[in-house]
Amino acid sequence: MTVGEIIEALETVAPLILQEDYDNSGWQIAETSDTVKGVLICLDVTEEVVHEAIAGGFNLILSHHPLLFEGIKSLTGATYVERSILLAARHRISIYSAHTNLDNAPNGVNDRIASIIGLKETTFLRSEGVRDGIEYGSGKVGVLDDEEDEETFLLRIKELFQIECIKHTAFSGRKIRKVAICGGSGAFLIPDALSCKADVYLTADLKYHNYFTTENKILLADFGHYESEQFTKELICDIIRKKRTTFAVQLTKVNTNPIKYL
Repeated sequence: MTVGEIIEALETVAPLILQEDYDNSGWQIAETSDTVKGVLICLDVTEEVVHEAIAGGFNLILSHHPLLFEGIKSLTGATYVERSILLAARHRISIYSAHTNLDNAPNGVNDRIASIIGLKETTFLRSEGVRDGIEYGSGKVGVLDDEEDEETFLLRIKELFQIECIKHTAFSGRKIRKVAICGGSGAFLIPDALSCKADVYLTADLKYHNYFTTENKILLADFGHYESEQFTKELICDIIRKKRTTFAVQLTKVNTNPIKYL
């Protein structure tokens, strides 16, 4: 099986047409005709991840976040992005990123988060329509089997996602049953979480003033960008393994979260 054929399988689940306009999902470095020796799956591509691929004999890296977001005018090794590109190219390692196309796809990133939390009857938090016969959208909203109080719910999220810190608005005494989620940066969906009358909205990368906008109508909680999307690696792995692969498919052992807590 070639590197290109692996990506064809991934794109049947998350076609590139579903990505946002600002995004750069897809090939970052491509040697599509090479036979697959092994696939390494990560959230972010860093030099350490590329070294891991080299050491393990993997010639395809699948990431969630694109390595290349902005134009590069030279390859001098001045940044980690340039060094990662040079290192991967030197060792003939292809890199492909499934970012917002996998976020927006049915059975995508937010479905995996919803499953971990235990949400039922899920729908898109914001439906964007249909492309090529595929309904797509942003975020998810669903319900829990049993309602929980606010603190109990957030403590359960901390345990499920192994989070050191959750930032949230003040508790109001409401019960949590209807849950809205968006892995990664999801402040743009706060109005949607409010309009669907969710009891809580879980997302990441919230700014100070975002917390004022809900006016105690909903529990707003930031559970971290890396933390919220960490299980995307398993999602990509499951998609690839359905191809009955005969080569190694491995999740990176590198924690690429650049944020640390004291």
